Amino acid sequence: MNHELLLGWWDTAARDLPWRRPDCTAWGVLISEIMLQQTPVSRVEPIWHEWLARWPVPSAMAASSQGEVLRMWGKLGYPRRAMRLHEAATVIARDHGDVVPSDVETLESLPGIGSYTARAVATFAYGQKCAVVDTNVRRVVARAVHGAGDAGPPSTKRDLRDVEAILPEDQHDAAVFSAALMELGALICTAKNQKCADCPLFAECAWQLNGRPAYAGPEKKVQKFAGTDRQVRGKLLDVLRGAPGPVPKVQLDVVWNDVTQREKCLVSLLSDGLVEQSDDGLFHLPGEGIVQQSNDGRAPASPEPTASPVPTAARSSLAPLPSDRIVQQSDDGLSRLPAEGIVQQPHDALSPPPDRGIDQQSHDGLFPLPDRRIVQQSNKGTA
Repeated sequence: MNHELLLGWWDTAARDLPWRRPDCTAWGVLISEIMLQQTPVSRVEPIWHEWLARWPVPSAMAASSQGEVLRMWGKLGYPRRAMRLHEAATVIARDHGDVVPSDVETLESLPGIGSYTARAVATFAYGQKCAVVDTNVRRVVARAVHGAGDAGPPSTKRDLRDVEAILPEDQHDAAVFSAALMELGALICTAKNQKCADCPLFAECAWQLNGRPAYAGPEKKVQKFAGTDRQVRGKLLDVLRGAPGPVPKVQLDVVWNDVTQREKCLVSLLSDGLVEQSDDGLFHLPGEGIVQQSNDGRAPASPEPTASPVPTAARSSLAPLPSDRIVQQSDDGLSRLPAEGIVQQPHDALSPPPDRGIDQQSHDGLFPLPDRRIVQQSNKGTA
């Protein structure tokens, strides 16, 4: 593969996204990598700005409650990613001097950080040479190198080997090349409606030279959202994010008509530590069950407990869980995170996307290194 063709294209075509800029910290890169998993750039960018303004360093996030982090996560989806970021921030602040580690092995030891994210941060934040493979990269390699219409089912070893074989020798160029491969797959070599005429690799693309054969492998399943547990969980969390304090269960009951599915999803949120229930039957985000006082120093009256209690299964789910789970129960019956701190959960426990292989949903926010400028200039020479 002609490296200079792709690097030259990157210099002129790469989008100006905030986490690509030379002044973006490794912490900003890490946040973007987690947010961009299964979430498009257009939805991530405004939330990313809010997070960096609120928590410019890991220790700032570690000092906040998990409930506050979940509230700021908004509707990005897969909210356990927010929990893992909070856990990772706590470890970075405590064990790494508030600086995101630079090597893949140490990055992988952080809660919720798997192989892909570790490689992406090492490459895009620190300019290291290592293969970074996502769905976009797999597609570009399948077409340009192997002449296939699609990459087919993922194979971690094979896919890493394929990308390592085409990286430039120079470390700096290799890091930028990795970003350019992803960008090409996001903008030009897309799954459908490819813009082959605009591709810098058009003349040497094996897929083009083979006559653009159609992909004959197994079809990928399209994930639906409407009616799924993900949708129900999101609606339940929306109620708690929008409430000024704990809410009675009746406020959760109105969000979904299917009682069985709604209760199952509430139980799962409790078990995942994304929702807590106090001993008065009210529900709240993690760490937000403290009664707020009014200006006269008195606590406002709590809403009357609803006659619609948590089902038996949900109550049983509040029993103490093993140490590698998120929710624990104290002697007073409250369900909370241990010491409002971090539960050391296996680093490969990140909820979907799993973030342990290399075939995650591709994001299209990538990072050039400081000496390869990405701010686009107009014809007048101004940025």
